[in-house]
Parts: sequence; structure tokens; C-alpha cells
Amino acid sequence: MSRYQVKMQQDGSKRYYYICDMDSMDIELYPSKYLTHKVRAKQSPNTIRRAALALAYYLQYIDEQQMELADVYQLGFEQQYKHFTDFLDWLKQGRHKEHRVKIPNNGTCNAYLQDVFRFYLFMEQDEWRGKDLLVLSYNQIVTADSVGVKKVLRSQAFRGYLKAEERNVRAAGKDEIKTLLEACTNCRDQALILLMAETGFRIGEILGIDYIHDIDYKTHLVKVSFREDNENNARAKNAEYRRAKISDNTFDFLLYYISEYRHLIQKQRHLFITIAGSTAGHPMNVDAVYDMLERMEKKTGVKTTPHMLRRYFGNERWRAGWRLEMISHAYGHKHLETTVRYLNAIDDRLIEASDEFYEKNAALYNVSQLM
Repeated sequence: MSRYQVKMQQDGSKRYYYICDMDSMDIELYPSKYLTHKVRAKQSPNTIRRAALALAYYLQYIDEQQMELADVYQLGFEQQYKHFTDFLDWLKQGRHKEHRVKIPNNGTCNAYLQDVFRFYLFMEQDEWRGKDLLVLSYNQIVTADSVGVKKVLRSQAFRGYLKAEERNVRAAGKDEIKTLLEACTNCRDQALILLMAETGFRIGEILGIDYIHDIDYKTHLVKVSFREDNENNARAKNAEYRRAKISDNTFDFLLYYISEYRHLIQKQRHLFITIAGSTAGHPMNVDAVYDMLERMEKKTGVKTTPHMLRRYFGNERWRAGWRLEMISHAYGHKHLETTVRYLNAIDDRLIEASDEFYEKNAALYNVSQLM
């Protein structure tokens, strides 16, 4: 068993994570203090849990190096650089887990290191004032633009991150969604799939829907609301406020689902609940959604994830002629570049547009005369 374990303590709707040294059974003070800070900063439980895991892995790593957390400040720039790039390699080799089922991808390893850096930066503002990691220092270059206005360019010194792999997530297909809907054994799962496909909401946003306050039953609008006290820890990313209109047929089906399980739904406020077992009537959580989709995959051979259904939404709207900015707003993206990566259709439309252009301008360069 790993020496450092992540533990969790529930206090009402809040989850407090801490790291325990299993040899001494002591709580690791500084990392646990940082994790408590993240709770008070109202970060999502999943974000805090990932940070807790990252710090537990890092503690294991420096323990193998026979170091303490503060010892890193005694290293020179090149030594610090090597220390953290070696940590990335250590993660990539799967040495942070006792039983290596799956090697983490580069993006995951980078995210863990970024969590470690955030911890150090927090400590430098709190317990370790006056200390600075050399690899997180900034290089400053003063330059002037074309009219002579001076500008300071700042670039972070650490460039040792692993090259992140391109996420090859495709959009779910319409026929695949139909197959899943037909294979569902209850209307709760069907309503959940329909809503993911028709709103483009993130799974955390879907599971956070309050059926009393977040649904406009007259206009068939569903909205995303940021809440910290969801029993299932569902959280709207970036505290966004957005609305999505669903089709009349899907809205009618949603009403059918609510009436079918009214005896369970009315005891709380979440739209999607567990419908069987000892937790019947409790808000549905993310793990339950993935378990349901995995069961569907075994049954139908169709692999689908909430993110694939989210991408389906954008690709269908793009094909229907929605402007890129409108799709980006519907997704809740901060940057258009993120939306572009979601739209597989862009490549196809670029090729079609190019073919059409060249067909109309066949003699653009008079290439035939060169042969």
C-alpha cells in the first residue's frame, strides 16, 4: 500500500480532503491546509480530489528521493527542472500506482504537476514567504511595438511539460443515439441521453438541474445554475449561466419521466435520481451515468460517453448553419478555439468549400499551360 493516502471527511454538503501518512498515521499538514483552502475557495469537489491525489503522488515521489517538500527550494534551477521533469517521467511510468492497470496520458501527468505547482505557490504566500521556485520564475523582455510603445513580455521558465496528446474524441452519431434509446430499460436513462444530446450541457451541469427552478415549463427552456450544495457534487463549470431549448417531443418525454417517478423525484429537487436499490430517490452522480453507458455498450456494442453526446450537439448545430459564436456560447466555452476542436464537421466543410472554389476557378493559375 502507498505510504500517502487521500482521505475525505464530509461536513454537511462539503467534502474536505486531507492526506494521511499511513506509516505514522499523521495528517500531512501543509498539503491538507492547501486542500482546505481550495474548499473555502469554492472549487469543485472533483477538482479538489484531483489536487489531493496529485499531492499524495508527489509526496510518495519525494519520499523515494529522500527529500522533504521544502528541500526543493535548496536546489538550483537546473536541479529543480530535473526534479520536476523526473516527477513527470515517474508518473508516466505508472509508478504512482501499486497496480498499474492503465498508464496515464501526458495531459493527466501535466495536470498533476500543475497541481503541485499551485500548492507551492500557495505555500509561498502563506507559510513559506520569501521563497520562490526558480522553475516558476518569470523571464521578462521589454520590447516596443511599431509606434514605440513599450511592452513587457513575460514567459514562464518551466518548459518541461510532456507533449499533450491530441484528444481524439469523436461526436456520437444520430443512429448510435437511436440505438441507445431503444436499448434503454427505463425512461430515466432515455430522458438523460436525450437531454445531453439536445442541450450540449456538461454532465455535471445536467446532473445539477433542479426540476423546480431550472426548467421553464412554458417555454421548454432548461438552464444551468451554479450551486455549491448539490448532494451529488454536480457543479456547473466556471459558474456559468446558460439556457438551452429542447424539442417539444423531448420536453413531453421529460414530463413523462417526471410523472413516472414522481413518488421519488418529489422528495428532493434534482431532476435525475437513482430509481432502484437502497439509494432510490437520491440524486444521480457522474459514476452512475458512466456505469449506465457502459452497460449500454455491452448490450449494443455502441460506445458513447457524455462528452461524445456533447460533441454531437455542436456538430449537428454546425451542420444546420449555426454561427460558431452561437455554438461556443451554448457550450459555455471561453475561447472559440475550444469550440473549433469540438466540431468535426469543420474539416469536411473546409474540404467541400475548397472543392467548390477550385471547380469554379479551375484555371486559377493556368497550370494546364505549364504542362
